[in-house]
Amino acid sequence: MTEILVLYYSLHGATAALARQIARGIESVPGAQATLRTVPPVRSVADNTPARALPESGPPYATLADLQRCHGLLLGSPTRFGHMAAPLKYFLDGTSSLWLNGVLAGKPAGVFSSSGSMHGGQESTLLSMMLPLLHHGMLIVGLPFTEAAVNDTRSGGGPYGATHVAGMTTATPELSSDEQSLARALGARVAQMATRLQKGDAR
Repeated sequence: MTEILVLYYSLHGATAALARQIARGIESVPGAQATLRTVPPVRSVADNTPARALPESGPPYATLADLQRCHGLLLGSPTRFGHMAAPLKYFLDGTSSLWLNGVLAGKPAGVFSSSGSMHGGQESTLLSMMLPLLHHGMLIVGLPFTEAAVNDTRSGGGPYGATHVAGMTTATPELSSDEQSLARALGARVAQMATRLQKGDAR
């Protein structure tokens, strides 16, 4: 099986909702399976965060072994002033051992995000998440305009990755049909690329 890691941080559930749609897209590709993982929150003293504790609900916390084992990666975060959230950045800052050994080099990756407003910094957040992936030598996969929803969406989603506009007052995240479609498309594209690379077909 081609294992695709969907690694994200979600505080209010919007990014997690995108992750679930991405997982559906991954598993629409024959021979591909999605593994969902999250990261623990960080506090003012980050060392107080239990490294091996399980979250109260949802997927387990990610480990470096998850990154080493996967054939492709989808990385997701809510927008924090145009950047990824601190918990995800903190986790990525701990991956230098993988970088030193080139563990992620040549694996495909995509990014996804959510924000409270249409102009909340979604695109810069996606770009900020790409930077450590490029340093790891990963192959960035986006959403081309051949995906009809990239042209049609009036909410989230674009060529840099899947996004969701959560709104400022919505208690329960509800993805638009275009947001769902683009999230599934991104998952499928990363899974397809990973499957081809495993078979030695880089087309």
